Amino acid sequence: MKTPITEIDNTAERAGESARSRPPSSARATVSRRYGWLSRLRSYFIFDPLIWLITVGLGIISIPVSLLGEKGGILHGFARFWSELIMRIVCSPTTVAGLEKIDTSKPHVYAVNHASALDIPLLYVYLPFQFRIVFKKELLSYPIVGWHLKRSGQICIDQQNPARSIGSIRSALKSLKSGLPLVIFPEGGRTPDGQIKPFLPGAFFLAIKAQVDIVPVALVGTYELLPMDTYHIKCRPLEMRVGQAISTAGYTLRNMEALLDKVHRAMEDLYLKPVVSD
Repeated sequence: MKTPITEIDNTAERAGESARSRPPSSARATVSRRYGWLSRLRSYFIFDPLIWLITVGLGIISIPVSLLGEKGGILHGFARFWSELIMRIVCSPTTVAGLEKIDTSKPHVYAVNHASALDIPLLYVYLPFQFRIVFKKELLSYPIVGWHLKRSGQICIDQQNPARSIGSIRSALKSLKSGLPLVIFPEGGRTPDGQIKPFLPGAFFLAIKAQVDIVPVALVGTYELLPMDTYHIKCRPLEMRVGQAISTAGYTLRNMEALLDKVHRAMEDLYLKPVVSD
C-alpha cells in the first residue's frame, strides 16, 4: 500500500527547479538528432544482443559455481562482473559524488531512485561493498535473473500481499544487524517519466527497526539512457550522487512519515542539481 507524500516545502520553487533542469527546445532537437536511427541500430543490433548474451551466459555459469563456496560472496562477484561488462558496453561514463562522506564500514539502508533497468548494474559497479537488494516478487518470474536473485539471498517483497513477506523482512533486518547494507528503491518500481515518485514505507520501517542511517542516492541520467518500454540505449554521461546519511535516531514507526518525507526531499535536492553536460 502506497504512503502518500504531503509536500510541506515550497512546491512552486521545486517545479521551477525541475523546469530549469530540462533542456530548451533547441537542445532537445540536438539530442533527438544525436540519438536518431544510427543510435537505434547500434542499440538493437549491438548493445542489446551483447547484454542478453552476457546475462544468459554468466547467469547460467554463476549458479553451479556458487555451490563451490560462500554463495553470497561468489554471486555478488558475478553480479559485479556482469555489471562492469554492461556499463562498458553502453559507453556511459559515470561520475560518483558524495560517497567519500559515507562510512561504508557501517550498515546503512541506501534509498535509490529508480528510472531504468540499468540502475542495478550501475550500483553494483560503483558501490564498493557487498550489499543485498530489496526487489519486487515479479522479478522472480524472469528466467536466470530470478534464479540469481533467489539463489544469492536478495530480499523479495510481495507488494500485493505484504503479509507473505514477513520472512523476507526478518531476513532484511537480520542482514542489517549483522552489518550487511541494504539497497532499496523506495518508489516501488521504475518511474515512467523520470521524475521521483512518492515513496513506499518499507525502507523506513527497516531502517527504524534496525536503527541504522538512511543514505539517499540519486541516479541522474539513467532515465534518459534507457527509460521504460524501450530497448533503445542512448549513450550518455551518468551521475551517482550520494547524500548525507540521515539518522533514524528518535524516529519510531509512529512518526515514520516524517522520516520518509525528509529522505524524499533530500533525494529530490540531489536529483535536481544541474546535470553534467552530454
